[in-house]
Amino acid sequence: MRFSRIGAFALLSIVVLMGANCSYYNRVMSRKDLVDGSNAYKNRKFGEAEQLFRNAVKRDPNGETHEGKMAQLFLARTLHSQFIGDRKRTALAEEAIREYQKALALNANDQSSYKAIASLYENLQKNDLWLEWVTRRSQNQSIPPEQRAEALTSLASKQNSCANDISDTEQTKKTITGAGGKKEFQFVKPAKPEDFETLKKCVAEGLQLANQAVGLETPDVKNARSFDIKGSTDAQLKAKQDFLKVFESARSYKASLTIQEMRVAEMDGRTADRDRLKTESDAARASFLELTDVVKKIQAELDEREAARVAEATRQQPANGVNANANK
Repeated sequence: MRFSRIGAFALLSIVVLMGANCSYYNRVMSRKDLVDGSNAYKNRKFGEAEQLFRNAVKRDPNGETHEGKMAQLFLARTLHSQFIGDRKRTALAEEAIREYQKALALNANDQSSYKAIASLYENLQKNDLWLEWVTRRSQNQSIPPEQRAEALTSLASKQNSCANDISDTEQTKKTITGAGGKKEFQFVKPAKPEDFETLKKCVAEGLQLANQAVGLETPDVKNARSFDIKGSTDAQLKAKQDFLKVFESARSYKASLTIQEMRVAEMDGRTADRDRLKTESDAARASFLELTDVVKKIQAELDEREAARVAEATRQQPANGVNANANK
């Protein structure tokens, strides 16, 4: 009996060890496929890269390991790139969307995968799916505020385009001579009443979305002018710049849609509302430009640092050349 128990234990140990070794082997092979696939991708050998990433995905289809997660994402990007190269191959886009969705299921904060899916829906002209996808993202309370704000701004931009397509035409935008002989624009209602109703609807919905996006601003955004640009690392500057650009865009669309609302008031003959909205749009534009200024200053600092690095490397080259010749 004792021998039987020892034998069973030994057998179980061998099985566990074999399983562990198999898992380790799969991860090693997946890493190799990821490296080889990445090199193939860089060399634009997309078919080869796709197969290597598929091999890695097969070893971990649920993305339970780091290698499995990366394989799903890399496969999605490869399929996406192949579709961009040939827009007729829509099956590649559909599969890329599925792979990106798997990556997002494992990491809800993966903004690049979310944006890739939105882009693919637009390329496939699946506007309803795009709207559903971006709206769901804008309502997701579990992701960072800047990611929700970016989705809300995308929705607001569509409404702004809708409004501008109606208000900025030869039929609705007339050039007149104002006080002092200055040329000005006068906005009049479109010929079709239904177009005017559409314009009002787009403006109202767009402003609501833009205000929601701006409402997600954090203290870091509101106090952006006090950000220590000189005392930050390159990585901190780039992260800050990307963060601020989201809300810069949100403020920009708020200003633009307020201008659209001003046009509607003028078309309606509501002069007092038009003048009030003119003041509000000027304030919104100033708020947008405030962030633009910070973003530009960050970029200027990054450019200055890069120029300094290039200059330093250039200065080192002659000295290295002289030393090399002296050693001959």
